[in-house]
Amino acid sequence: MSEQATPVFQIQRVYLKDVSLEQPNSPAILLQQEQPAVDIQLGVEATPVAEGIFEVAVTATVQTKIEDKTLFLVEAKQAGIFEIRNIPEEQMGGVIGVACPQIIYPYLRGNVADIVTRAGFPPVHLAEINFQAMYEQQNAAAAAQAEGGVQ
Repeated sequence: MSEQATPVFQIQRVYLKDVSLEQPNSPAILLQQEQPAVDIQLGVEATPVAEGIFEVAVTATVQTKIEDKTLFLVEAKQAGIFEIRNIPEEQMGGVIGVACPQIIYPYLRGNVADIVTRAGFPPVHLAEINFQAMYEQQNAAAAAQAEGGVQ
């Protein structure tokens, strides 16, 4: 048997890639006394940058509304550059879809809370996410779609 190379998993950098804040109905909506409805959407994406180097990004979209008027909308993308080498192919999905987002997500949570607070609102604290369950759910949905599409 040939000697296998040692697996490598290293964080090269974590950074805030993109952020936006909108308050389209200010200042009038700020005088409303009602509790806003909060909608939070999350996404994970990965892009190969070079041989063994990947950029993994976690995106959060937080929208708060009172009735049909937006109080504020925050979109933030936190990214990381990871060196991932000599990992078996069947494990790469889990590393990129679970391990990397788990590292990035706390930074995203802090940045979203900070931006919302700086905008003059009480902070929105994103809940902890089980990226393993999210990854498995996405794989199951993709498999079901593939089965349904091929007949």
